[in-house]
Amino acid sequence: MTDISVVVPARDEEKSIAALVEETAQALGSLRWEMVIVDDGSTDGTWEEIRRASTVHPVTGIRFGRNQGKAAALSAGFAAASGRLIATMDADLQDDPAEIPALSAELEERGLDLVSGWKRNRLDPLSKRLPSKFFNSVVRMTTGLPLHDFNCGLKLYRGEAARRLDLYGEMHRYTPVLVSQLGYRVGEKAVNHRPRRFGRSKYGLARFFRGYADLLTVLFLHRYSFRPLHFFGGIGTTLFAGGLLVSAYLSVLWLGGESIGRRPLLLLGVFLMMIGFQFVSLGLLGEMVLRFMPGKKPFNIVETILPGTAGPPD
Repeated sequence: MTDISVVVPARDEEKSIAALVEETAQALGSLRWEMVIVDDGSTDGTWEEIRRASTVHPVTGIRFGRNQGKAAALSAGFAAASGRLIATMDADLQDDPAEIPALSAELEERGLDLVSGWKRNRLDPLSKRLPSKFFNSVVRMTTGLPLHDFNCGLKLYRGEAARRLDLYGEMHRYTPVLVSQLGYRVGEKAVNHRPRRFGRSKYGLARFFRGYADLLTVLFLHRYSFRPLHFFGGIGTTLFAGGLLVSAYLSVLWLGGESIGRRPLLLLGVFLMMIGFQFVSLGLLGEMVLRFMPGKKPFNIVETILPGTAGPPD
């Protein structure tokens, strides 16, 4: 089996590919390694550079017909990788391949399944550093995973952990969270970060807002994917109870002889009860769908011991 597979999403990075492959070869030369470069709809000569590199080094190229996004590129790369360990890097030469052996040592020494790089001294313009700092703070606070840099491109996974990820949209930003939610062990290590030499950044405000939407998806799927009634039922019960209290108050006034027909509070009470009932119904429908969904299991097995194969406990 290959020791390390290096998965690299690339889009319009023709000037960086050759240098990236050579640096990786120097860093991993003593290991059995491979590189899987996914051309994510490039419009320059990126694919030709990948083809050229594959004639010299163990490089596999995968080409998308159009831009599919980094999450899709990583997913395709993970599926094609054969390594016991899988490293990911960006193609812009800002991630240093020489850090991969140190990440591997960190992973083995600490018994981790994912080591995420931490760009402690990030060499990017302020327009990228500030949104990133805010993003990392929000993800750290909402998920409880104590990492400094969730979106660093340089990461090292155990192969089985990477291959179990279901990535789409902007989910590549949350791979440490997703791996942790699957029950694997996650840590981080400070890594060298370099300034961009060629091309331009693909970062934009639109990606920031898409990332926010996907964060809500990650949080919801982790906490409520197998118990939707807990989420929708909780909201619905709260709304219905609020409407019931308003209606009870108005009923007392009506019994006392006061006219309530034109009071806006009456409409609010009825509206809250109706919306609350709909939320509860939605939760129940979700539970019914889950109950009859074939093959879907509310657990993830990360390791199995067969009789007679286990050694003494550590």
